[in-house]
Amino acid sequence: MEATNPTARALLCLELLQESPGTTAERLGERLGVSSRAARRYVGILREAGIPVESVRGPYGGYRVGRGLRLPPLTFSASEALGLVMAVLDGHHDAGDTTDPVGSALAKIIRALPEDVAAQAEAVRRATSPAPDRAAVRPDPATAAALVRASSEHHRVRLSYASESGREWTVQVDPWAVVVRHGRWYLLCLARPAEQDAGVRTYRVDRIRELEVLADPFTPPTGIDPVALLEEHLASGWEHSTEVVVDAPADEVAHHLPGGLGRLEQVDATTSRLVGSTSDPWWYAQQLVRLRAPYRVVGGPELQAAARELGARLWSAGATEDEVDRAMP
Repeated sequence: MEATNPTARALLCLELLQESPGTTAERLGERLGVSSRAARRYVGILREAGIPVESVRGPYGGYRVGRGLRLPPLTFSASEALGLVMAVLDGHHDAGDTTDPVGSALAKIIRALPEDVAAQAEAVRRATSPAPDRAAVRPDPATAAALVRASSEHHRVRLSYASESGREWTVQVDPWAVVVRHGRWYLLCLARPAEQDAGVRTYRVDRIRELEVLADPFTPPTGIDPVALLEEHLASGWEHSTEVVVDAPADEVAHHLPGGLGRLEQVDATTSRLVGSTSDPWWYAQQLVRLRAPYRVVGGPELQAAARELGARLWSAGATEDEVDRAMP
């Protein structure tokens, strides 16, 4: 990091002290690109601004940001700031790992807290083993940030994508929005008409392998609800088609199934149909087991095969030994 004016160097000095408590004047000078005497002067500027910078003498001494009832200013790197936002949104983070952006930012906050409060927070951080949603996959922060920026600035992007089945392709899209839904990060976009995969699409951000922000601008649609539109298109454009008939009204089916499995439509008073597509028929079949009403997979040979295999496993798990013996050829 480089800083060329006194204000920037003072802020950088504060960030260095937050990152490495006990830093000496000599080390500060090296990091700031100034003499140790000048480094002490920047520490003095921070103190004049009301920031409690303490100094400890001796071979293990140095400067550190003190504690108080009023928190001193905290400076976060871009990756730390985005990491905190992503951690809050998806609850999937490594708060105990100080080399992780979230853990690094949290350590700064804890160091700035009053002593008694910090002790409790640190105890929780050290003793707690978080159990995040294993289905939640946090994407690369740099990729997520680039997509959010391209969306806000209305710049087209070219991305390389890999589906769960291993199929890979490159597509040029208009990035409409980045949405966090069902513990995952999605890109809601429009694949360009010239592309084979043209149309409104949803891509998991963690499956984007490469990303290039293009200079070409685009005009986003007006008045869209990104979350609602995402739900509508989550199950479109994948390799394996699906069609399921359920002996229950659509509102009852929607209550038991997660969003994003496809378009749910009412057939008659007691029957509904679920139409969509998936890259993982086995996962899709597992979701259908949540239904409490009878259902039939009438479309999609891959899903039908997965449903038969899953059904056989479930039956075997609940059958008696005699029933299993009688069923064997």
